[in-house]
Amino acid sequence: MAKLRVGLLFGGCSGEHEVSISSARAIARAFATGSNQETYDLVPIYIQKDGCWQDEPIARQVLEAGTALPPGDGAAGKSLWQLPQTAATIDVWFPILHGPNGEDGTVQGLLQLMQTPFVGSGVLGSAIGMDKLAMKTAFAQAGLAQVKYRAVSRAQIWSNPCVYPRLCDELEAALGYPCFVKPANLGSSVGISKVRNRAQLEAALDSAASYDRRLIVEAGVVAREVECAVLGNDQPRASVIGEITYDSDFYDYETKYTEGRAGLAIPAVLPEAIAKQIQEMALQAFAAVDAAGLARVDFFYVESTGEVLINEINTLPGFTATSMYPQLWAATGVAFPDLVDQLVQFALERRPQSGNA
Repeated sequence: MAKLRVGLLFGGCSGEHEVSISSARAIARAFATGSNQETYDLVPIYIQKDGCWQDEPIARQVLEAGTALPPGDGAAGKSLWQLPQTAATIDVWFPILHGPNGEDGTVQGLLQLMQTPFVGSGVLGSAIGMDKLAMKTAFAQAGLAQVKYRAVSRAQIWSNPCVYPRLCDELEAALGYPCFVKPANLGSSVGISKVRNRAQLEAALDSAASYDRRLIVEAGVVAREVECAVLGNDQPRASVIGEITYDSDFYDYETKYTEGRAGLAIPAVLPEAIAKQIQEMALQAFAAVDAAGLARVDFFYVESTGEVLINEINTLPGFTATSMYPQLWAATGVAFPDLVDQLVQFALERRPQSGNA
């Protein structure tokens, strides 16, 4: 029986390019383990930061070295987004592109046009999962409790001197301090600021507006940060619960990706009823955004009141050996090599059927 050719798509045009390479390296090792070696033929395809696609030998060199290829290198004679010839030979895609142009529905739309199955959510689920404002609207419609927030546009922030002070007044009155200012469409905590006063609020809004034209400002909450992994399609499963601990002011990019800055407690020590509630809410969130394949859902557990508040869903979470998503499934009884195998099978399960829309 011929091996299934899996296109491992990594890199991408976002600030999370290096994280994608780390995730791809871990996934490649999993495909080279046990029975996966006999079942799958892994074909790495690398997207440079400037958008050029690279296959062998450059893609494998990047995968083995673990470092990004400088923009322009290896691009002689190639136009932007020109697909390598090997793309036509792929049986199923495994995109592990984090951030904009990778997990926001854009690449998913391209893969869908190729009529080739791929791991993870489709265009709709990916787009909603990437845009924090659209996501929160979907959560509210599903009746999921969440922290207070306000939507803000870049136009409001970069408006005339009369409008901007009123905006800050409204945010202070509605949310108080501390609060968090976030770009709506970035991942890995890029561009997020925790603010405690008016001066910090104004600086954070201006900074976030440089990343995105849509922003979200959330009320701060004293809570434990817990996460649940979801696996499957129409009948997904929820993993055990994990908790993130850290000594920094909040779980920012540096804390996430600097070794030793954050700790993971798996499984989290929680009342059984709370753990079950988090798992149920994770599955509800998965359905609310029309996710598929995989997702990690993040929550706040307010011990003082017993409340569980949903924070966000990540439809293409970090997939390094030390990332929360694969560790949650390992603790639930699904080893990393089995996890990537199941994800490919879930992708094939969603393969468009001939004659169907």
